[in-house]
Amino acid sequence: MSYRAQVEDIRFIFDNVAPVEQLRATERFAEVSADLSDAVLDGMGKLCEEVIYPTARDGDLTPAKLENGVVRTSPGFKEAFEAIAEGGWVAVSGPEAQGGMGLPIAYTTAFNEMMSSSNMALGLCPLLTQGQVEALEHHASDELKERYLPKLISGEWTGTMNLTEPGAGSDVGALKSKAEPNGDGTYAISGQKIFITWGDHDFGGNVCHLVLARLPDGVKGTKGISLFMVPKYLLDENGNPGVANDLKVVSLEHKLGIHGSPTAVMQFDGAKGWLVGEEHKGMAAMFTMMNNARLGVASQGVGIAEAAYQKALDYAKERQQFGPIVNHADVRRMLIGMKADTSAARSIVMSCAIALDMATATGTPEWKARAALLTPIAKSFATEVGIDVAEQGVQVHGGMGFIEETGAAQFSRDVRITAIYEGTNGIQAMDLVGRKMMDGGEAANVLLDEIEAEVEAARAAMPELAEPVWQACESLREAVEWLVSQTDMNTRFAGSVPFLMAFGRVLGAYYHMKAALAEGGEGPRSKLARFYIRRLLPQHVSYLEHARAGADDLYAFSLEELEA
Repeated sequence: MSYRAQVEDIRFIFDNVAPVEQLRATERFAEVSADLSDAVLDGMGKLCEEVIYPTARDGDLTPAKLENGVVRTSPGFKEAFEAIAEGGWVAVSGPEAQGGMGLPIAYTTAFNEMMSSSNMALGLCPLLTQGQVEALEHHASDELKERYLPKLISGEWTGTMNLTEPGAGSDVGALKSKAEPNGDGTYAISGQKIFITWGDHDFGGNVCHLVLARLPDGVKGTKGISLFMVPKYLLDENGNPGVANDLKVVSLEHKLGIHGSPTAVMQFDGAKGWLVGEEHKGMAAMFTMMNNARLGVASQGVGIAEAAYQKALDYAKERQQFGPIVNHADVRRMLIGMKADTSAARSIVMSCAIALDMATATGTPEWKARAALLTPIAKSFATEVGIDVAEQGVQVHGGMGFIEETGAAQFSRDVRITAIYEGTNGIQAMDLVGRKMMDGGEAANVLLDEIEAEVEAARAAMPELAEPVWQACESLREAVEWLVSQTDMNTRFAGSVPFLMAFGRVLGAYYHMKAALAEGGEGPRSKLARFYIRRLLPQHVSYLEHARAGADDLYAFSLEELEA
């Protein structure tokens, strides 16, 4: 198999489904012309197809390893990352003043999808750096920005995010890492962090760690946490890496997937660090990086789904069982379902990216609310699609999918983490029905109003698609109204995951309908829309029924009954 970057599909989405034209109408992104957009997408696709994809299998078979305190990365990773850096792709949306391209987040999202399709394990390295660049841009002092941003943006240095500790995962406020003032404006950082993606490598340069820790006067919980820049090497008077800081990689995790990505246990023993943002306001700064990463993880779900689909399709065309298996009805059902779901997830993720860009460009509360609403949906729905499509890809391969040599299983193993890191999908769903519904469902209803207005306009042209999408929107609106009327948060939380999945299903149907309209109702996108709306959209009914079931039956079991 050779990976085929979905440049044309992304271009179609940017033109018709999640239009970048609205970005060009803003002062911030007025220079993002169609020609520039085409050149950027083509360059991304070429790099991922020709340079990145060939390294993916070696990353799985020859994982990163720790030797005498040095992390040795998989064959070809160093050269591939250098190609990413030399092309300026690390910080597609980084500030131009510091060497970035200054393009909308939508283009970074497109690159992250292609990177994930071609080699997700390697793609995690620039993804984490992108998040760190955004966190520093918004929260760091001018001095820190000048010292770190140019090197991170150029790819000479890389960035990490250090939140999780052995006893503090989702409950970040329980962390025990400490920061002691040194009296010279720096701090001594001590503690252990786990699950640190790309915590170290042998690419050269510096590894820059953003670390959450508590100052001596920091209160318990998240309100007492501060954020610090803690580099692997301290910088000399010229801003170049000098002596080693007091930190080390204790071990690398042995993981289900993404073997080429070194996931480190990091030990900080009085390492010198610099405060990022205000004291005790570290979570606000880190959330900037985490929200960036959540969209990046959503693109990973789409990227793996696309790669798994392509591999399954290629296999189905070649595998002979009473003729090519691609002609069998059940194989067709799986393949078209994989393609339809991947397309829906891609449109949702790109729409979220456009909303984030519009919020940045306009600063309006409406766009900020839209971006906030779509982020947990994009992260969760796209990663669930990635997991399901990768699993279906194994099934299409039959027994050969269970054999590692085919490579089908790697997609399933690699994508599984996406539903867990950067906030589990359960936490994303709780955020959707909790924090994102604190407006009484206003942001959700505004979005549904817009969808229904477009669906109404489409009734004459394609009633067979418009009518079921309209009905699904109304069902979803009723669920939103029911949800915001529930004062017991546990009642909301009990059905939060199916509610989010229903929302994703309805959004996916709407975007498929838009694609069909843009195509004129005839052609492959229209056929895909009919498949999705007829066969997959009806799932929203059972999801919403589940969402409204409440929490009582979940707590009706005693622990003894659960153990029986």
